[in-house]
Amino acid sequence: MNKENSMPTEKLFGSKTRAKLLDLFFANTNKSFYVREITRLIEEQINSVRRELMNLEGIGVIRSETFDNKIYYAANMKHQFAHAFQEMFAPHKAAVAKTPEIKRQPSSSWDDYIRPVSRYLRAMVLFNRAPGQEGVDLLLIGDDKTKKLTRWAEVVEKKQGRPLNYVILERDDYLYRISVKDRFVMGVLEDAEIGELYDPEEIVKVGVVTE
Repeated sequence: MNKENSMPTEKLFGSKTRAKLLDLFFANTNKSFYVREITRLIEEQINSVRRELMNLEGIGVIRSETFDNKIYYAANMKHQFAHAFQEMFAPHKAAVAKTPEIKRQPSSSWDDYIRPVSRYLRAMVLFNRAPGQEGVDLLLIGDDKTKKLTRWAEVVEKKQGRPLNYVILERDDYLYRISVKDRFVMGVLEDAEIGELYDPEEIVKVGVVTE
């Protein structure tokens, strides 16, 4: 390995904390994090983390949103260098994102909706309705013990201004239903036309019966 390739990323970006933050955000582009969670994950002092978050948000590399009285930060995938950062910090994910065969990223409209609950939501499937039918049908897979996803779905319904029909399954429950070929889940995934698929963990098996 030559000297250039072995250069630590903190030298490239001028700050160890900044490099760690970029690594965290662009290796997890479908997730958002609050400040104290970030300090635990990257093992840096909170003052340093706050300062670099302010710097990165100031130049538009990351974005923030308030949910449940907490400020969550996430990668801004609309930034002109976003995909370059993703290729640098998570090249395997960047390659998957370029593959046209299956859509793993939410559209920009649902991206805004999903970010506040990304730490609770493991997967989401939005189904297209037949022409002339109003509303949205969702299958939500994640942690709803504190009713975060239920309250979120109610907020989304108001923002959409149209009926929202949804089912929430815990991750383990969903995987069990798939393993036993549950008629409801398998029927939904095999027969319905999927409009959006948010599935960073790749647990949604569309048209495939797993062992």
